[in-house]
Amino acid sequence: MENKFQKCLERNKIVSFSRGPKLTAKEIELAAFDLNRSETSFQQGDYKWATIQAYYSMFHSARALLYVKNYREKSHQCLIEAIRVFYLNEGLLDYSIVEAFQRAKTLREEADYYGEFTEKNAGSLIEKAREFLENAKLILKDLILNN
Repeated sequence: MENKFQKCLERNKIVSFSRGPKLTAKEIELAAFDLNRSETSFQQGDYKWATIQAYYSMFHSARALLYVKNYREKSHQCLIEAIRVFYLNEGLLDYSIVEAFQRAKTLREEADYYGEFTEKNAGSLIEKAREFLENAKLILKDLILNN
């Protein structure tokens, strides 16, 4: 896993970003906004947008976690790899959340590019996006308190 992250660094798909910590709160706000919109879309039967919005909620939660480490992504896949290295490998995030984020990326692409989506997948992603957001908030709170 760390080998993939190292390649992201070498290809400048993960770069140093000193302003990151100042932007973490905004990313958490965006994650919550997208989660709320996803839930609304789901309730309205718009499972395509619910899927896409749930993914972007997870994306912004992950971005907040990366920003607090003074990094920024230039690739969605490299963002996932960074989360694996900084949070999964350190035991701060559960494997199921990181795998759900990877799956959400795939489902978002299928919904966005191919029009393939289901109610079941949208509902599942919303649950995982909610879990990811709550975990990200707890991690950020602990990181801020301990620094």
